[in-house]
Amino acid sequence: MSAVVPLLSAAQQEALLAEKQQLQEANEQLREEVKELRRLLFGSKRERFVPATDSGQLSLELASASGESAIVVKQTVSYERAVKHIAKKAIRGGFPAHLPRVDVILEPGEDVSGMRKIGEEITEELDLKPASLFVRRYIRPRYVSKEETFHIATLPTRPIEKGMPGAGLLSQIICDKFVYHLPFYRQAQRYEQLGMKIPASTLDGWFEGACSLLEPLYQTLRLYILASTYLQGDETPIAVLDKQKKGDTHQGYHWVYFSPEQRLVLFDYQPGRGGAAVGKLLKDYKGYLQTDGYAAYEQFEAREDIVLVGCMAHARRYFEHANR
Repeated sequence: MSAVVPLLSAAQQEALLAEKQQLQEANEQLREEVKELRRLLFGSKRERFVPATDSGQLSLELASASGESAIVVKQTVSYERAVKHIAKKAIRGGFPAHLPRVDVILEPGEDVSGMRKIGEEITEELDLKPASLFVRRYIRPRYVSKEETFHIATLPTRPIEKGMPGAGLLSQIICDKFVYHLPFYRQAQRYEQLGMKIPASTLDGWFEGACSLLEPLYQTLRLYILASTYLQGDETPIAVLDKQKKGDTHQGYHWVYFSPEQRLVLFDYQPGRGGAAVGKLLKDYKGYLQTDGYAAYEQFEAREDIVLVGCMAHARRYFEHANR
């Protein structure tokens, strides 16, 4: 006896079709999400996004539907791996010719007074002489003429008037801070190892004095940059120690402007990322300005003397999404 299949009413058929349509849409959405996640994880280098492990972030791992804790099974696996021996390679082309050479002549242990020299073997090694502090003394003899007039040479111009540091030391302090990111307390520790105890506060004062000497150069560079007709701009965060803020660092920003025509770069530090910073610096600029799509640059769309140019690296991302 065959089973009797009840016929569905028109309303039930419409409900089933609607439910089927919803399931198909949900399935398609899940497919797109999986495709997007695969692109972020395994796509080209610039398009990847693998966030650091954070307890406050959601995990992609599937949780048990029943809420039961998973059983953790520990397994010890041992294996052998063949390690390829990599021979130590010398620097190609040898050491640069401009490096000074210190010759160390090694004579044989035997008496060579009656022997004839037929050549020599030269083996070079690269070594380092650690930095050292020294004191430069200006000795100025004093003379008196027959007329009882005193004569003495004039001191040369010094970086900081009546200051202790020379130009070489000030240059090293600035270089260590900005190039190698060494704070003053770490620089003070290094100078103490070299035999001179210099408080970090003293290094800070010398640093400020040296920066005041460089201010005219910075302003000249700024004028050259703003005279260009094509600029590229971007901002990058930087952790900053502030005297006014005790404890932890705060996030400041380096606004960087590059002139491809002149191959010049200008760094403009600002405590924030608001549009007022870039608006103040570029208030008199005229030309092409190439940036990303950050909202701070939208203020220049209303100016007729500035033409905003898009960033091709960011534009490529939209083409990459469209071609998926």
